[in-house]
Amino acid sequence: MPIQVSADSPTGRGARAAAASGLVTATTAGGTSNGVSYTYVAVPTLTTITPNAGPVAGGTTVVLTGTNLTGATAVSFGATPATSFSVDSDTQITAVAPAGTAGTVLVTVTTPGGTSNGVFYTYV
Repeated sequence: MPIQVSADSPTGRGARAAAASGLVTATTAGGTSNGVSYTYVAVPTLTTITPNAGPVAGGTTVVLTGTNLTGATAVSFGATPATSFSVDSDTQITAVAPAGTAGTVLVTVTTPGGTSNGVFYTYV
């Protein structure tokens, strides 16, 4: 009968550093297990969006810059997904703004490491 063990990874490692790998082992009175691979994936961060405003009709192509953007699975303008996006590099994503309502929203990027901080985009 298989036995399952749950554990938390050390806090903050993935948020502060680039992706890193290591082995996870379990130690009991009977000894230490073989290691299985575990990878920390860094949380993405955004620093700028250019341009930072566009029409409520959407369609504006924006460039998001930041860190740890490789592997992005979503770009959101508030609660609305980008019309489309492409990951240009680990530090840049090109996205097309969806239609929105007049006002300011937070734009975020989601990767396997989590969801980024937001940068402001204004619909006019």
